[in-house]
Amino acid sequence: MPTLLQLDSSADLTTSRSRALTATFADAWTALGEDHVVVHRDLHREPLPHLADADLHFPKALRPAGSHVDPAAESLQAGVIAELLAADVVVIGVPLYNYSMPSTLKAWVDHIHVPTVTAPFGDDPTQPMKGKTVVLMSTRGGAYDAGTPSEYDDHAVPALSIVLGAALGMTVETIVATRTLTGRFGGPSGEVEKQDAELAAGHERAVAAAKRLG
Repeated sequence: MPTLLQLDSSADLTTSRSRALTATFADAWTALGEDHVVVHRDLHREPLPHLADADLHFPKALRPAGSHVDPAAESLQAGVIAELLAADVVVIGVPLYNYSMPSTLKAWVDHIHVPTVTAPFGDDPTQPMKGKTVVLMSTRGGAYDAGTPSEYDDHAVPALSIVLGAALGMTVETIVATRTLTGRFGGPSGEVEKQDAELAAGHERAVAAAKRLG
């Protein structure tokens, strides 16, 4: 069964643009057939804890002598990794919080990036997610247009691209909607139009991507 892992991290449970975009993708995925499964993890409603021990960054074989990791924390991490490995496609809602990803999403990243388990280390080329696609639904309250001072102020997508793309070997696609706070705070009509147009285009791209990847 083609399986989609849908991750949401926005703290806004009612008007979140990133949640709306991941939902559009998930709906388009399930519409492809009854065999298309969606596994939904809401990182805000049910947040993962921060890593309980620095040794959880590594598998047992790479931990220092005398390491004693909490079995419950290790079991939780194993479950989160297994959930990722079972997915054929991943879609992640990535709202920009203070120029980076929400801490709930960062906690997930810390759980799933483990050398020799999900990522290479030394001569070990392990990349079980290599070639699978992850779609980042990047939503940003302000404008981050090319050539402007804020162009490179998004530190969420670049970090996720390094971990999921370079380290895990996944194909990273990004759908972006900016100016998401423009209408809420009474921005100029031209900017509100850009906000609405980007969001509409994002939903169209989400549907097209789900159909293509499913």
